[in-house]
Amino acid sequence: MNLLALVLAGGEGTRLHPLTEQHAKPALPFAKGRRIVDFVLSNLVNSAIGRICVLAQYKPESLVEHIESAWRSRFAAQGVSIEVVLPPPAAPGATQYKGTADAVYRNLDLIRRHAPDLVAVFAADHVYRMDVRQMVRFHRQKHAEVTIAAVRVPLDIAPSFGILDMDGDERVLGFAEKPQRPAPIPADPSRAYASMGNYLFEPRTLVNVLEQTALRGGSDFGRDLLPVLSRSRRVFAYDFSGNRIPGVRKSEEPGYWRDVGTLESLMAARNDVVGPHPRFNLQNRRWPIHGVGLAALRDNPRDASSALAG
Repeated sequence: MNLLALVLAGGEGTRLHPLTEQHAKPALPFAKGRRIVDFVLSNLVNSAIGRICVLAQYKPESLVEHIESAWRSRFAAQGVSIEVVLPPPAAPGATQYKGTADAVYRNLDLIRRHAPDLVAVFAADHVYRMDVRQMVRFHRQKHAEVTIAAVRVPLDIAPSFGILDMDGDERVLGFAEKPQRPAPIPADPSRAYASMGNYLFEPRTLVNVLEQTALRGGSDFGRDLLPVLSRSRRVFAYDFSGNRIPGVRKSEEPGYWRDVGTLESLMAARNDVVGPHPRFNLQNRRWPIHGVGLAALRDNPRDASSALAG
């Protein structure tokens, strides 16, 4: 699969203070030696995607250390390239990304250098399992220019997400970032389709729309880019509920996905992976969550050892 994955891992995670005083949000410890970033990286590696660039920014030191110790050396022998990319200078004094779209725009040289057939832009701060190859097949079948991974969320919490309006063929008709009145799913008025922050782009489309967005002064995928794309390009929504992962137990929650953006949601997700019948089993040998590194062994040897054994 000639696919380049760009992982957005620069988030400060202000709602997770004080945990993020020393770490970027994706680098926060999660459970059993894993960190939050390990979920997206595991999904990509397990999906046989071998070129991954992690776009970092806020307090990147622990993230860089973790990826070096838990990922790069371990998977290099398997032909997997995982590179941490820090913000390139845009102008004197301008070293910080302005938003998610700006982060990719300022790294367009990665796309030009690797010349992929497809670009995945994935968030680094969610807890879930996903076979990305199934989303790629959907993208190809629809002859899409852009595919957005979508998850069904209760209508009362939908204003916290980017919400998609779709037709019966899964084509995206509109996109609204954190709307006060989210559009419900026609067949299920109690829920709405929310963006997971995971996108597939045809490379030429991505370069073109990022350049146009930058000219308009836009910097964010959800706020500035996706609402325009849905009106001008072939954009489709991939329903995450149809993604199938081997080894999932009957006792687990089907299609488990959590945005761990607050202290409460992070603690709830941590509780979901413990106990004899967890909602999300970290010990799935057929779809392992990799990423137990030196920091985990140093900070909590007992916890990390049990994770390695599993």
